[in-house]
Amino acid sequence: MNKLTLPGDPPGGVRAVGVWSIGVAVYFVAVIFRTSLGVAGLDAADRFHVNASALSTFSILQLLVYAGMQIPVGLMVDRLGTKKVLALGAVLFTIGQLGFAFSPSYGTALASRALLGCGDAMTFISVLRLGTRWFPARRGPMVAQLAALVGMAGNLISTLVLARLLHSIGWTQAFAGSALAGVVVLVMTLLFLKDHPEGHEPAPSPHRGSAYVRRQIAEAWREPGTRLGMWVHFTTQFPAMVFLLLWGLPFLVEAEGLSRATAGELLTLVVLSNMVVGLVYGQVIARHHTARLPLALCTVAATALLWAATLAYPAPHAPMWLLIVLCTVLGACGPASMIGFDFARPANPPERQGTASGITNMGGFIASMTTLLAIGVLLDATGDDYQVAFSAVFVLQAIGLSQILLLRSRAARRERERLVASRVETVHVPA
Repeated sequence: MNKLTLPGDPPGGVRAVGVWSIGVAVYFVAVIFRTSLGVAGLDAADRFHVNASALSTFSILQLLVYAGMQIPVGLMVDRLGTKKVLALGAVLFTIGQLGFAFSPSYGTALASRALLGCGDAMTFISVLRLGTRWFPARRGPMVAQLAALVGMAGNLISTLVLARLLHSIGWTQAFAGSALAGVVVLVMTLLFLKDHPEGHEPAPSPHRGSAYVRRQIAEAWREPGTRLGMWVHFTTQFPAMVFLLLWGLPFLVEAEGLSRATAGELLTLVVLSNMVVGLVYGQVIARHHTARLPLALCTVAATALLWAATLAYPAPHAPMWLLIVLCTVLGACGPASMIGFDFARPANPPERQGTASGITNMGGFIASMTTLLAIGVLLDATGDDYQVAFSAVFVLQAIGLSQILLLRSRAARRERERLVASRVETVHVPA
């Protein structure tokens, strides 16, 4: 008779919330550090005397490191557990933020952002894995959306707090002071975080060097659900990421003629919208699993429509109401990108969740990195024509949408097969 080789669902409960909250706190600080350049872009250009292309290199390098680390981090999480990976991540992003504060030149600042990106890359996949180890599977979509919501709260801190500190106490003091938050979450992780509850240890799996690594990656990639998850993440996440990470503030100030204060309020609106929509999407998907793809596709369509209306508006500046609607819709991009993990999660067994999540998480950051570069190059080539530069968004959306439509049927069929097989296996397990 078949036997279950994995323990049942984790119990959840108050202790699970407490342990998971520590992991989420690490991710929260990582997002503050990641998005800190978004409110300091114009200041960075003045401080290091660089043009738009060079300025975009900060975020591109950070995202390049982040995206390149996703599969290695997924393998590390599967192999080492979340506590060790989160602690290492906290060390790296704290050193990166501190180095950025004291960087005397463009080159050292780039190196600091690369180190920050490396540490940042270790946080979100670890938090996702922590959620699957401490909460029942039915809570998966909601737990993941809540983690992303807390991350967006980190973005809010960058927009509201760090931006004000930057202009009141100066570059070095603001960035160095914020680095103290990294020390706090590192200590919390080392003292209180546990990989899993007692009695729910993962089944041991053999690790045979490079052969194991290749097998993990190949088996995760072979699943249509993993690839569909990656392309959903690719297509949905990057418009808001590009806007918040670097180009939103310059676009609103230089192209739309807004003050920095008003532009900051619109960036805050993106974050607030993200938090509200994340709660809604999490609840809807937890109750109606078939809503995953329609929600993702509707988000892509709405984003494309609002960007087109804003860029093509027949006046020197788009009206405020349109910018407000655009920023509200951009807030749905983050929650929609989380749907990608809801395709990858059921497509892979627990021992491969980290690797599959890493592949999925690469999608949006590859798209963001590509778009950041394209916008910077186009701005320099066209004399700061934001209308032409931001048209790169539509190209990336078209590429991602074509892959989603190509994979959706295969992923759905494979998911049904796995569900049926799981039910059959459960029936054959003796009481």
